[in-house]
Amino acid sequence: MSGPVPTDHGPSLDLHGSDALLRRLEFAVRNKLDGLLQGNYIGLVPGPGTEAGESRPYVIGDDVRRMDWPVTARTQSPHIRQTVADRELETWVVVDLSPSMDFGTARTEKRELVLAAITAITHLTVRGGNRVGAVVGNGQSSYLIPARSGRAHARHLVRRVAQTPRADRGGRNDLAALIERLRRPQRRRGLVAVVSDFLDGTPPHEPRPWERPLRGLSGRHQLLGVEILDPRELELPAAGLVTFVDPETGRQLEVQTSDRRVREQYAAVAAKQRESIASALRHCGAAHLQLRTDRDWVTDVVRFVVARRQFVVGAVGAGVR
Repeated sequence: MSGPVPTDHGPSLDLHGSDALLRRLEFAVRNKLDGLLQGNYIGLVPGPGTEAGESRPYVIGDDVRRMDWPVTARTQSPHIRQTVADRELETWVVVDLSPSMDFGTARTEKRELVLAAITAITHLTVRGGNRVGAVVGNGQSSYLIPARSGRAHARHLVRRVAQTPRADRGGRNDLAALIERLRRPQRRRGLVAVVSDFLDGTPPHEPRPWERPLRGLSGRHQLLGVEILDPRELELPAAGLVTFVDPETGRQLEVQTSDRRVREQYAAVAAKQRESIASALRHCGAAHLQLRTDRDWVTDVVRFVVARRQFVVGAVGAGVR
């Protein structure tokens, strides 16, 4: 994108810029996040770890997979085995750069918000010897960046993603295949963050292809879905006759956007589609962070992390999961 972005809309991003621009992006994230989000082992999705801790009585809503059967048998009342936070975290980022991400009508392209999201994720999870890796796909090909520790590796990961070429027209979003690469072979327990617009042409009432592999990861990993969204994907302006082009298939469709009924029908279908995506992420056990091209993404990340921490602290204080 050309020209600076006002400060109230977050730092400017340019996927095709120099290393200096990537360093400024990292500095902007670190400068804004560090003052607000403290804690070396509390990242984007704070929650239970995998190291066994003490037991406590079972309460409705607890995960039955954490039942402490020896204590339950001894006390004749159900108990849950609590866990303590792991001191090393392995984070995997599934990065969707399919052609539908090469779109933006506000302050930035969706593709550029992907870079912002993975910069925030790596910054919040790479401390204290934690490792981070990525599976990246552009709709035509995919590649894996092995999980390693250190800020130098995190910068390398972000740079590799920034340099991923755009796919030719015809590339398709195969998010399910990207997620499946993390299931086989099995990865160390940790965090899996999926950064995508989650658009795959599936009708709102049907299961999405990526649900099953993502749900399959929920038994071993904390899950985070980062949904990238542009406002024109929610509503249309009254702009007269407009030709729409599907970036993944090349199909074209002329729409008379001056017709109020057309705009209302579009908004209704778009709302159902987004609710379907949010519902699918919930059913997979994933936390849901939405980043929009017309909003300050740094502020959205901060609000999300603060809300998640308050939820976890409240749940622990109330004795529920």
